[in-house]
Amino acid sequence: MREIDIMAEKAKSDETIMNDLVLKYENFILKCAASVSRNYISKNDDEWSIALAAFLEAIRAYSMDKGSFLNFAELVMRRRIIDFIRSKSRYAPEISINPNIFESDSNEDDDSVSVKIEVTEKISEQIDNSLKLEIELANEVFSSYGFTFYDLADCSPKAKKTKKSCAEAAAYMLKNPILVTNMKVSKLLPLKIIEKNAKIPRKVLERHRKYIIAAVEIISGDYPYLSEYMRSIREEFEK
Repeated sequence: MREIDIMAEKAKSDETIMNDLVLKYENFILKCAASVSRNYISKNDDEWSIALAAFLEAIRAYSMDKGSFLNFAELVMRRRIIDFIRSKSRYAPEISINPNIFESDSNEDDDSVSVKIEVTEKISEQIDNSLKLEIELANEVFSSYGFTFYDLADCSPKAKKTKKSCAEAAAYMLKNPILVTNMKVSKLLPLKIIEKNAKIPRKVLERHRKYIIAAVEIISGDYPYLSEYMRSIREEFEK
């Protein structure tokens, strides 16, 4: 266990240590705020105040079983700044990406626009900043598994039967939180366990591994807009 994790644990009940942590990691807080905002951030900006409050929130909520304190703090700060950016929007975000991105049937291939082209266009036009932020954050998470958000265009199931099998696999994971936690730590999808207990063919799991992982990460994470495009999986999970 690193020294910073021990200090964070002690800081919950020691205001002096808490203040020392803030002073020591001011640049880390600013860097995180700037990364999410995609702008230079100084201590005169609202994002600094929000990130600082989130850093203190992370200290109060931290425990050793949450892993690295800095990783945990960064997650909390990112979420709070994203909430702030969303709240600044003058109008409710209008989701304009075709839901068939994630849930296309075989007869929709000719009419569907590829996920890479469509998402890139929406981002470049800045139509939906909230969705853009979710895509960027999700892409960072997916990279730790060895794939990107745009890889989903190639690995998403097309046939109805395959789509249903993938939904059942993801739903099985979501109904067993310990499997989700282990997946996020090991960065591996438990193929044998899903095959045995959810009765999903191994070939389907291997072929659509990236899609299933992405679905589990999105639905179990803080991605309200992206999760809207996972209707079949959410419906299977809610059965």
